[in-house]
Amino acid sequence: MNAELRQVKTAAEQGLADAFAAARGSLPGAAAVAALREAAFGRFVAKGLPHRRVEEWKYTDLRALMREAKPIAAPPGVPEKAQAKDAGGMLGSLEARRLIFVDGAFVAEMSDLTALEPGLTIGSMADALAAGEPLVLEQLSRPADDMALALNTAFMGDGAVIAVREGVALARPIHLVFLHAGKPAAIYPRSMVDVGRASRLALIESHESADGRDDQVNAAIDLVVADDAHVDYVKIGAESSKALHIASLTALIGANARFNAFVFTTGGAVTRNQFFIRCGGDNSTIRLGGVSLLKGRQHADTTVVLDHATVGCQSREVFKAVLDGASRGVFQGRIIVQPKAQKTDARMMSQALLMSEDAEADNKPELEIYADDVQCGHGATAGALDENLKFYLMARGLPERDAEALLIQAFIGEAVEGIEHAGLRDALMDEAVRWLGARV
Repeated sequence: MNAELRQVKTAAEQGLADAFAAARGSLPGAAAVAALREAAFGRFVAKGLPHRRVEEWKYTDLRALMREAKPIAAPPGVPEKAQAKDAGGMLGSLEARRLIFVDGAFVAEMSDLTALEPGLTIGSMADALAAGEPLVLEQLSRPADDMALALNTAFMGDGAVIAVREGVALARPIHLVFLHAGKPAAIYPRSMVDVGRASRLALIESHESADGRDDQVNAAIDLVVADDAHVDYVKIGAESSKALHIASLTALIGANARFNAFVFTTGGAVTRNQFFIRCGGDNSTIRLGGVSLLKGRQHADTTVVLDHATVGCQSREVFKAVLDGASRGVFQGRIIVQPKAQKTDARMMSQALLMSEDAEADNKPELEIYADDVQCGHGATAGALDENLKFYLMARGLPERDAEALLIQAFIGEAVEGIEHAGLRDALMDEAVRWLGARV
């Protein structure tokens, strides 16, 4: 007699199943979208929430960390929109075109949609799904092996659909502002950005919420960068210290293109930012960086899979973490060099600064090289502040806390300096200074 083994569902997994059964008829999109949702949720049901036995999630056991599944956020009403009126957070003074999302829903009347530059189109993902736009369906039809991304496809509600036509250089960044104002809930934004040949775009994505909220966010952006284009992307996580936030970026980079991405994390109880990037054309240049500033029992995971599939591409990765209290910082970076990707030049570095004996840093750099004419390397370090340098500053009159703050600013500055937009770079350094000043 053969016994069939079945994995017992956790309360969160059962809650997700119940939520999908209740919401499947009301989520945007006709039959084709509904079929994509069903297929994506079927993949999730087969595997469940990722856990420590899944190699890519071994340091962020979502099955253990996610104890329940929040109900899906309701469409925002007048009170929620009023609460989100002063959007922008740390970037409120930055000159940018803001697109406002309240509890995951695009709010056109609060967004800057006037005088769009020629060659720029902006739309709502919910509208695109309802209309069954072919390009959107084509992108969504690519099955996701990652369970967080599969869940997003199953539940996706709204987001931005942005297209920049060939040869268009946008003077102002586009800022996607995601605000949480209603009851704490589960939010599944999905955005798509298509940047045409020889175009230029600066894209900012920020997530903000009031302290004490325990929202669950599963966000995703699909990005296509055509040949000779230049894209700068910055992601900011400034949510409540009780929030759970999972975000996925998939990017296809064309020939002779430049793509710079940076992730800045100060909020969230559990945060995972994952990047799936593929060099799809020769001689592209990729710059990836990030800073995590964590305290208390915060947990932040940055996972990068960079696939060099073409000739002559260059990539650089610099990620920094400052860990105070009993916080935990995770970096997992995998560089894949395909057999045809000769002349690849790839470097990866992650560094963690431990400000407490209870802080933990987990670094897992990987190289998979199947070509022979390449230059690849990686490094990972974790340690405390240099006591000699701190003593040097204190001997010249600086109080201990000020000396530590100055050294920490210098530590993270190497990563932040990689941001090309000066105003954005300064705003993030100012936020880092505020975080340092709030340390207990």
